Amino acid sequence: MRKIDESALLAKQDRQYLEEFIEEYEGFILRAAHRGAGKYITKRDDQWSVALSAFHEAIRSYDFEKGAFLPFAETVIRRRLYDYARKESRHDCEVLIDSYALENEEDRKDASVKLEVMSKTAVIQEPNARLEIQAISEILKGYGITFKELAGASPKAGKTKSVCGSAVMYLVGNPILLNEMRKTKTLPLKMIEKNKDLPRKVLERHRKYIIAGAEIISGDYPLLSEYLRFMRKEDSGEGNCR
Repeated sequence: MRKIDESALLAKQDRQYLEEFIEEYEGFILRAAHRGAGKYITKRDDQWSVALSAFHEAIRSYDFEKGAFLPFAETVIRRRLYDYARKESRHDCEVLIDSYALENEEDRKDASVKLEVMSKTAVIQEPNARLEIQAISEILKGYGITFKELAGASPKAGKTKSVCGSAVMYLVGNPILLNEMRKTKTLPLKMIEKNKDLPRKVLERHRKYIIAGAEIISGDYPLLSEYLRFMRKEDSGEGNCR
């Protein structure tokens, strides 16, 4: 166990040490707040108070099973900043998309195209969407994937979309396999192919899209999840897996 994890557990039990621990990691809290809010944060900003409270929350709820403390704490900070941004921007909830991106009515109904549009467009003014994209981009970075790459990885054909949706929902429904994917940073192709009887070539070709879909749907990304809701139909048996 790393020393920082032991210190977090001690801070959880010792109120006096708790104050020292929080003070020691103020720099970390500010950096996490900056990344979570997507802008420079000082102690005069409301986001600082939100991040500080979130760090305290992370200490109170921390245990060994949650992994290393600092990544866990940053996740809590990001979520609380996201909640704060949603409350602040509840009256401003439009995503502005360049007109070139959607060429016809059929495209507007296509979930994968909508996700592609979000990655391509230069003007996304909905704060919540920006926060979600920033958060998932950090996660995908660990796989060597950029959010913009999803544009090229998004399936267009209905049959291919169905295969990808089935693969994603299989991962989401199997926490052990999902955790294995997160540890190894690779898609468990053999297990998906074997248990879902899905074509290997499609899984390999759309590996990045499937990984991103599994992380989005299993995570705290309500807006991005909406663009992938067709996948839930695969899980309920409405879609065609072949």
